[in-house]
Formats: sequence, C-alpha cells, structure tokens
Amino acid sequence: MKLPTAWRNKPLFRRQGDVRFKSGMEASKLLIAEAHRRDSHEAEYIDSIASTMECLSPLFDRNPRYAFVAKQLMEPERFIQFRVAWMDDVGVVRLNRGFRIQYSSSLGPYQGPLHLGSHVNGGLIKALGFDNVFSNGLTGYDVGSSVGGSDFNPFDKSEAEVQRFCQSYMTELAKYVGPDIDDPTMGMGVAEKEMGYLFGQYKRINAKFTSGNVPFMNKKSSEVPGKAVVLFAKEMLKDINQSLMGKRCLIVGSGKTARAIAAKLLEYGAIPLTFSDESGHVYEPSGIDASKLRTISNIKTDRGATLGRYVISSTTAKFNEPSNIFDVPCDLCFSCGPIKSINADAVTQLADNGCMGVIEAGHKNVTLDARHALKSRGVMYAPHIVTLTGVNIVHAHKHDLTDATLESEVHRIYNDVKSAATEFNARGDLFAGGSMVGFLRVADAMLAHGAI
Repeated sequence: MKLPTAWRNKPLFRRQGDVRFKSGMEASKLLIAEAHRRDSHEAEYIDSIASTMECLSPLFDRNPRYAFVAKQLMEPERFIQFRVAWMDDVGVVRLNRGFRIQYSSSLGPYQGPLHLGSHVNGGLIKALGFDNVFSNGLTGYDVGSSVGGSDFNPFDKSEAEVQRFCQSYMTELAKYVGPDIDDPTMGMGVAEKEMGYLFGQYKRINAKFTSGNVPFMNKKSSEVPGKAVVLFAKEMLKDINQSLMGKRCLIVGSGKTARAIAAKLLEYGAIPLTFSDESGHVYEPSGIDASKLRTISNIKTDRGATLGRYVISSTTAKFNEPSNIFDVPCDLCFSCGPIKSINADAVTQLADNGCMGVIEAGHKNVTLDARHALKSRGVMYAPHIVTLTGVNIVHAHKHDLTDATLESEVHRIYNDVKSAATEFNARGDLFAGGSMVGFLRVADAMLAHGAI
C-alpha cells in the first residue's frame, strides 16, 4: 500500500507549478488535457487519447504509478516523415509524404500496418500508432508497435504508377525497417500486390530479408485478419448463448478483409447481405452466397474497379437501394470501411433496424460518439484493437498456423479481454478490457526498463 500512496503524492506534471491528482479519473483528465495542449491540431490522436485514458482510470486508482507510465507512453519513440518522389505515366514527377511511426518497442521489435490513401496524415498515423500499442500488447506476444503509410491514393493510379510509388517509398523506408527491427504489414490500401512491390524493392537493396526462414513482410496474413474478426464475433455471441447461424450480416467495405469475413461467415451459416465501396453499396436481400462472392472478388481484384459492375451479373442485387446502407435490416454489422464510417447517427439507424452488434473490422471505423451511442442503446461492440489481432497471430505462429490454432488464440485473447473488463467493473466493454490488458503488459515492461 505504500507504493501507490507514494506515487500519488508525486506531481504528474511540473510545468508552472506541481500538478497532482487525487483519483484515477482526475489523472485521466490531466493526461487528456496535456494531449490537447501539445497536439490540439491532431483530432484523431486526441480522440484516441481521450477514449483510452478514460478506460485506464481504474488502473490509475489501483496503482497511481501507471499514470506516470501513461504520460510517457503518450509520446512515440520516433516519428519518421520523408518525401516520396515518383514519376507518373505521363512523365510528370509527383510528390507524396511518407510516414513511419515506431511508437513502442517495450515488448519486442516493431510491427504494424502500412496505410495508403489521400486521408493519411501525420496525426492519423500517430493515432493509429498509439492504438496499435494496445492492440499488439493485448495479444501476449513479444511484439512492439509501429504504423506507417503515405497520402498516396492507389485506387486511381495505374499498376505501373503504384509499382513506381512503392519502390520509391521503400527506398527511403528501408533505412528504418527490416527483419527483427520493424515488420510492416498490410493495411488500408495496401494488399498483396502493394506488399509484393514493397518487398521486392527492399530485397533489391538489402542482403538480409528473412527472419527464422520466414520472408520479411510475409504476405501469408492476407485472409487471416478477416477470419479472426468473425471468430471474435462468434465468441461475443457465445456469451449470450447465440451463434452466427442464420444471422443476417451487413458488411461495410469490399476489400480483402471484407471478402474474407464474408467467406468465413458463410462457413458458419451466416448470411452476408452487402458490400460497399466509393461508388455505393450492393444489397442482396436473400444473401450473398459463395458464387456471388466469387463474382465480387473477381471484380474487386482489378485495380480501380467498383461494385457497380456486379449489378450487371446479378438479377437480384440492389445498387444503392436503400440510399443509406445502414437502413438495411440486419443482425450484425461488420465495418471494414473508411475511418469514421460509423457515427452516432449510423448507430441509431442500425439499432432501430434490429442490429444487435457492431464488429469493427477496420482501423478506427467507429467514432467516439458512436461508441457512446452503442453503449446507451445496448448494442454489442467489438473494437478494432481486439478484432484486428489476426496479423499478430500469424506473425507469432508463422508456418504452424492452422484454423484450430487461430480459433484457440482468438478464444484466449477474447477471454483475457473479457476478464479484465469484468475485474475493473466494465463488464461487457471490450474496448475498456482490451485497452487495460494491452496497457498493463506494455506498462510493466516500461517500468522494468526505466526512464527511456
């Protein structure tokens, strides 16, 4: 008992006078205020800090020393930004910004996704890096946290332009990543082709490109994240004595993860209803079966192809009808769409139409207001920091990963998160449970390392 008391008497901040806290919630508010003071222009980062620190306040009550670790964790270990110059098909030199944030190596070598899109900026990369600390930490594997990407949009470029961009981007990034140092993985706008171009350039300029006989930037994980998302939904439903059988599932997005989710849902007897992209959404009232899913996959394999082409091959599909995808009645919603694609209004529509759960299958799809709305409407919520741990499972098990192992690991992670939420009076709140499990593992390692 002496340790918590001693740390509670220490000032959390020593700027313009000592600032102390009397409770965990007060410590959380001080940390959020500090984030506002230093990075008020980075809205996504502020949202991540605010939502996470509120969840961690019970830990600060139990052991005030953790508040000081949280203050330390609010600053990444390093943030790399660089120019990416590449030539388009017309012969014009184009410029983009490249990023890689190596947020925390407390648990092991850095690992995290690469994101490409016009929406990518420094604040978003910082927010995703912070979230990834908890997502990687809660798995129990010895892996750190990093995130990278660029404000390059691969969807309106030719294949040759994407390849030239990836080669230019990796030429600079290769100075900071490598086997057992920092392992980039797939993310928004980065699928197997992009990873192939990136790895090819890395291999061209580096002699070492394997770790434990597994190629650096391994592409084996392309479908595993989607499968893991469905397994987390299965665990969530099991808690209320239900299964995926017969559940009508709304899928927002149409990328590799979204299609892997649909395939796994079909295995469990669920009924995928929709896919969406920048052109709109397709809705199959009777469900998307394996044959229709293959057709959609063939369409989306072509760079820049939109879902509108699917309507030509289906006599039952509805395109942008109803006009809002969230007006489609469903039992579960799997969100693999753009960042902040589900807000409080969308939650209201989903709940009014009988949706019992929202499973976040993309990075930061659900806004902070939407999380509060989900809680107030009693809709189950599986956050991305928990559901997107499939890549980590692949990294940990390498060639030995089987469907049984994947299901076993998802079960273990889910139970760890659920137990933490229950222990700290947040029963059923998987975001709070995941944040606490991840933080405790990272914080204990940071305490052992000292002031670094």
